[in-house]
Amino acid sequence: MIFSEALRTVTYILYSLNIIFAVIIIFIERHNPAVTWAWLMLLAFFPFFGFVIYLLLGMQSRKYGIFVRKAKDDELIYNEFNALDYPGLSFVSDQKNFIEKKFFLHPKVPQYLSSMIYLNYKAGHGAFTSNNRLSFFYEGNTKFSALLDDIENAKHFIHIQYYIFRNDSFGRHVLQALVKKASEGVEVRMFVDGMGSMNARGGFLSPLRKAGGKTAVFLPPYFIRVNYRNHRKLCIIDGHIGYIGGLNIGNEYVGKSKIGFWRDTHIRVIGDAVKQMELRFIMDWNFVKKKDRIPLESRYFPPIRDHETGAGMQIVSSGPDTKWASVHQGYAKMIYEAEKSIYIQTPYFVPDDSIFKALRIAALSDIDVRIVIPAHPDHPFVYWASLSYLGELLPAGIKCYEYTKGFIHSKLIIVDSVISSVGTANMDVRSFDMNFETNAFIYDPEAAKEFENQFILDLDDCTEITQKLYDSRSHFTKIKESVSRLLSPLL
Repeated sequence: MIFSEALRTVTYILYSLNIIFAVIIIFIERHNPAVTWAWLMLLAFFPFFGFVIYLLLGMQSRKYGIFVRKAKDDELIYNEFNALDYPGLSFVSDQKNFIEKKFFLHPKVPQYLSSMIYLNYKAGHGAFTSNNRLSFFYEGNTKFSALLDDIENAKHFIHIQYYIFRNDSFGRHVLQALVKKASEGVEVRMFVDGMGSMNARGGFLSPLRKAGGKTAVFLPPYFIRVNYRNHRKLCIIDGHIGYIGGLNIGNEYVGKSKIGFWRDTHIRVIGDAVKQMELRFIMDWNFVKKKDRIPLESRYFPPIRDHETGAGMQIVSSGPDTKWASVHQGYAKMIYEAEKSIYIQTPYFVPDDSIFKALRIAALSDIDVRIVIPAHPDHPFVYWASLSYLGELLPAGIKCYEYTKGFIHSKLIIVDSVISSVGTANMDVRSFDMNFETNAFIYDPEAAKEFENQFILDLDDCTEITQKLYDSRSHFTKIKESVSRLLSPLL
């Protein structure tokens, strides 16, 4: 009797909490409808676990005002930077031309892309620069060999920012290189995400601090905080060299783990686009280190030695600290502007309706659309959701592939062999809406062709997901896809 009464009390409390959280979701948090229905379904079918998961994953941190304040602070930094008149900051003064839309592309780049450049400038503060020289990396060993050489040759400062910085043999190897430069008097600042780099904080970073380096941790997870992670990966050396792409720092990224070969895309940049990377680093650092802010001094934005025409680029960031979903809008604009081809590599394919419909329309318009995802996923629910979306795109004529050589982590989109984007944003709702991301949008046929050639080579290590193959999947796989698809707005 007593047990039955206690059970009724617990049940009453659980369902009361469900109602409270449902009210919060619908009337206070104001998610988009798809996310709202996904959470309500989770609460309805799992009364206890549902609201626990919502506490951990669903509460929107921006309601506490921290990201609103960051956005305002970033805007002040951006405006202060644009008001400066340092020698060599040609791309700052050139932004005045954007207001009147008086900017010019490389002769080989179609003029119609000017509307996209304006979008990335207006919505994402992406200054257009045209003197960038690029190096391309498709796996970790060559990228980190170049990065460690640049770190060794650094003279003034190293600003390094990664979502994941592992406390493993390779992570310690990179850390030791940074410790060495700090002990030589080079300014070293390391910025890591509190969740992605949980095992690389505290004592792991103390040798760098003892050597004179400085460290910052983005939103340490005092409880599990999966959402709103700083997913950006940047390294700026002496203001002349910048790295951006998908590779984090750890054993798996150089093929030293059970995952095996790690296929990714990263670029090294020399040119005025590096200044935008540095500005983004400063914004993120100053948000965390209120008492050790980086001043906007000319030494962080030195003149570029070579101003010859190179690749046109914009560095675009988005996240809870930006007014617009700039990277998402950039992706959508690229797809809608396509006339011949759209090639996509992404480890997670969970698009929102706008991207999904844009790809379907492109394929039905006789545009060659190809999408590559991993065959061996690191997140099964996301993989099954990805298969569900791809299955719906197959009838439209989109060619879908699974990469079988190892794990593909590349975040790359190439359109018409002219424009490409590489960076940290996956083709999923988490990158579009919740994480802090940074991408390079590159307006250069030579760069696009370089990426495209590698894309075609990667197809040799892929299995095509044909309609026949997709239709032959098991009933159990269909169930997993259906459940994952329903929960995909939360993934």
